[in-house]
Formats: sequence, structure tokens, C-alpha cells
Amino acid sequence: MRNFEGKTAVITGAASGIGKALAEKFAQEKMQVVLADIEEEALEKTVDNLRQYQHRVIGVKTDVLVEESIDELFAKATEEYGNIHILCNNAGIGANSGNKAIWEIDKHDWDWVMGVNYQGVLKGIQTFLPHMLEHGEEGHVVTTVSMAGLLPGAGTYGVSKHAVMALTEGLSRDLITRNAKINASVLCPGFVDTNIDKSERNRPSHLGEPQEPTNDINDMGAQIMSSMLRQGKKPEEIAGIVFEAIKENIFYILSHPAWDETLRSHFDNILSRKEIQRNSEEEIAKFFSPREDGEKY
Repeated sequence: MRNFEGKTAVITGAASGIGKALAEKFAQEKMQVVLADIEEEALEKTVDNLRQYQHRVIGVKTDVLVEESIDELFAKATEEYGNIHILCNNAGIGANSGNKAIWEIDKHDWDWVMGVNYQGVLKGIQTFLPHMLEHGEEGHVVTTVSMAGLLPGAGTYGVSKHAVMALTEGLSRDLITRNAKINASVLCPGFVDTNIDKSERNRPSHLGEPQEPTNDINDMGAQIMSSMLRQGKKPEEIAGIVFEAIKENIFYILSHPAWDETLRSHFDNILSRKEIQRNSEEEIAKFFSPREDGEKY
């Protein structure tokens, strides 16, 4: 996809983080942008800020856990701007399950994380893709995955991200075999300075009480994660990488080259028929040390 001016992008999770940066980037490229987010106050603030620069944008409060909410997003987006050309399934959360093993994690955590990170993406595709195919113009679908969608671990979050990786790979294959003018990409970032570590603020009441990190030894992982996120790449840099990937039709958007060695080692283990390796202390320590090339994990 090369022509962006006057086209329309829909972005979920657009009030902050990567979604907000994508909205800003698309608006700068003279696109019409529909921002969707569950946090209404933050959404309104982001939309108002973009409108100060005369950008054509609207905000739609959206809960991707609720099918009817995604239907309403589609209705409002097409009513306002007509054809949709870019869909960014970016909304995502991470439950604070402490240091629990897979079999110990509460059902509410599974339902919440899989509902937002997987079912929300699937519903977005099911809702917007028929329209994007029908109008016959060029388009693109971007699913925000994560390094957690390529590597083992990360509990409910990792499982959900492997699921949307498989979903979007399958989507891409289906689009190619049907000679569609729509392409797809998976964004697989490492650490980015976002608020995903504060996802519990948006946990719905019917899926349990918000689980805030404590000073307990079992919550050390959450504290380390927050620290790594704050040191990560800025969302604006990621948005620029995504934009170029859409232009060049790159499927796997690997925004953090610092992870290449880890990825290569993991897939070498798969091809060598080896068991999953436990990270050594040296391998863990490297994530906390500045790299000579300046790249961030």
C-alpha cells in the first residue's frame, strides 16, 4: 500500500502507547483516523490533541471484549468516513497473575486476556475484512503481537499472543490465495514504553478484582517488567517502523533487532529437536545491560 492520503485507518487501543503513536503517524500522513479505546477520558484527550493540528479524526469508545461494541465501531467509522483501508488490531492487555504456573492461573485471567488479545482481534477481522474486500481498494491489517508471540513463556499473555500470531499468519495466507488487495502484518516488538503493565486498571468487574503488584517476592516479575518497559523504545519509533512496513508489505515487523539472537537460538532449538532451554543467568543479565550498538530489548 503506497497511497495513504485521504484513506481511513481504524486503530483499537488508540488512546495511549503504540495505538496513539500510530494514530498520530497516520494523521500526519493526511489519513482520516478512527481512534477506538475503552478509556474514554484518555481517548477524548488524544482526539482533541490531534484536532488542534486540523487532522480529520474521531474517537469511539470501544470495548473489544464486547462484540456489539466492535459492531458499533464499524458502523460509526463507515458512517463518518466511508471505506476503511487500514485496520490496526492493537488493543491488548496483560493480567497480573504473579508468578503462577499455567495450571494455577485463575479462569477470570484467562477469559480476560484471551477475550481482549485474541477474541477482540478475531472479531475485528470478522467485522472489518468483508467491507475492506468488498470496496476493492488497497488496504492493510496490522495485528500487534509481541516477542511473546514468538518465544515460549509469559503465561496468559504469551498464549494469547501466540494465538493472534497464528490467526494473522492464517489471515495473510487466505488473502494471498484469494488475490486480495488487502495485505497483513504482525507487529512483534520487544519492550516499548507503554502502560500495558497497568492493564489491571481496565479489568471488568465480572472478571474479578484488579490485581495490583505487591512487594511480595512472587510479584518481582511484574516490577522488573515495568522497569524494562520504561527503558524500552518509544511508541513513536514503533509507529514509524509500522508505517514503512505497510508501504513495503512486510509481514513480520520485528522492531527490536536486539532480540534477533534470541529468536535465532529458539528456532535453532526447534529444528534441532531439542527441549525448551532454561535461560541462564548470563542470558537474563544481558537484558539489563546497555548494548554496544545502542539497540534496546
